[in-house]
Amino acid sequence: MSPGTTPGRRPARRLPATLAGATAGALVVCLAAMPAHAESGTRGPIGTVARTVGDAHFEPGPCPRTADPIPDLARARCGTLTVPEKRSRAQGSKEPQGYGGDDGREITLAVAIMPAESSSPASDPIVWLAGGPGDDAVSEIPMALAGNLNRDRDVIFMSQRGTYSADPELTCPNIDRFNARALGLVSNAPSTGRLHVDATRACRDRVDAKGADRSTYNDIESSADYDALRKTLGVKKWNVFGISYGTHLALNYMRLHPKGIRSVGIDGVLPPSIAGGAVTWKAAREGFDGLFKACAQQPACNTRYPNLKATFLRLVSELEADPITTTVTVPVHPEPVKVVLDGSNLVTWLTSATHVAAGVPRSLDELAHGNPQRIAEQLAGGKYSPQAIGRVAHGLVYGVFCSQWAPYESRADIIRGGRRAFPSFPRSMLANAPQLAWLHDDCRAWDVPPAPPSVRDVTRSDIPTLALSGGFDAQTAPSNGAYVARTLSRSTAVTIPYVAHVVFADSQCAQTITTSFFARPTAPDTRCLAGLQLPQFEIAP
Repeated sequence: MSPGTTPGRRPARRLPATLAGATAGALVVCLAAMPAHAESGTRGPIGTVARTVGDAHFEPGPCPRTADPIPDLARARCGTLTVPEKRSRAQGSKEPQGYGGDDGREITLAVAIMPAESSSPASDPIVWLAGGPGDDAVSEIPMALAGNLNRDRDVIFMSQRGTYSADPELTCPNIDRFNARALGLVSNAPSTGRLHVDATRACRDRVDAKGADRSTYNDIESSADYDALRKTLGVKKWNVFGISYGTHLALNYMRLHPKGIRSVGIDGVLPPSIAGGAVTWKAAREGFDGLFKACAQQPACNTRYPNLKATFLRLVSELEADPITTTVTVPVHPEPVKVVLDGSNLVTWLTSATHVAAGVPRSLDELAHGNPQRIAEQLAGGKYSPQAIGRVAHGLVYGVFCSQWAPYESRADIIRGGRRAFPSFPRSMLANAPQLAWLHDDCRAWDVPPAPPSVRDVTRSDIPTLALSGGFDAQTAPSNGAYVARTLSRSTAVTIPYVAHVVFADSQCAQTITTSFFARPTAPDTRCLAGLQLPQFEIAP
């Protein structure tokens, strides 16, 4: 067994840097290249034939608007999937298809199919499930192609309901702008919480004004959308690859609609059965510890920045009691930006900064010596970036959080999870887990019914599955891969050391393992793990 892998065994008896874009691009007329046929025997390449199956209809057509230019769309085959916004319970099914009956309203989801590079591609394509929740799969095409995911297979991208290229799109730029301004507020102050919920209510009103049914933006309906897409494309078998939140959706999808799935790859694993604030605290602890341990193992880093973990923990407590206020310059913002660096903002920063791990020890050391500028600039740069405004579908974010997470985890559960992960953190921080501030308050304002309890079921399956994790992943715990592998009898869990959340984006080794998995789902090639080296941390003079 290669290092970093855990074989799945049969049980004895389961945000951030966003990847979507903001300004509307022109419609691109897509060219039909000639790769894989669907296994069902359709005459043309996948996505070139209009087809209706049940209450879903696929129609070939122009490629969707994108927030940023995606030149590769010029060679894609595109179209739309039209489905009911709300489905009725399938007759005789134990699993719910939606909430209540179909009221006749339809929604449209953008589809883009990137052809395989191979002249003789495999007949079973890969469908990509985006991160978030709330990111648009079409916007993640460059990531997939950079990792050679379409080397041997067509890769299918569909904008999940509510996302940027879908109709309706349920983005809420007001929330993104508030999140930027909130850097100048004390994170855990009750007044900040009230403003946070006010922004959520404004988003809710925007979604309602579009006529959208907030209760239908969730994994249950989205899983049915993907099953409908496979059928309307005429694909007998396909493979699934999900990143970040897309792993959450993939695990529910393979549980609800297993027919037609050949294999599943999940990267940055977020299991639906435990998703929420407590596991988010656990993820932060595991990702931070991975980075701190790597610094301690590198002599130059350990000598220059000894006891880095203790330094971080001390800074969190000190800043939560006595925040530092500073101003920084952000290139895209005309005025200086105020940043309040308190304990929660420091944790938020490090949760994302594991992606640029080489500079973390130096930044923490500078902060410990009274200089917060590097950290404040990174926080502000992320929140004020054009890529952070108007691209996330908050209607889907809250749809998932407020129907599938908050009803099944109390505020006390989150506090206990925070205390287990970080016993030294002040109590004022613990109810607001990283990435999930004011979750229960927001969900009271969002006001959707709980999803059926089955949405929290552990996924048990014999579908071949690859669970990828990053050793520095502070957003979805590295241990989550082994957790899901316990009930996936034909699975392999792989941890890529020294890489943060979504290893496929940053690790050539992860890309190699992934493409080898889709070629041989029960025997991925993990030999590259043996050659991975510690990162070279920045050493200040």
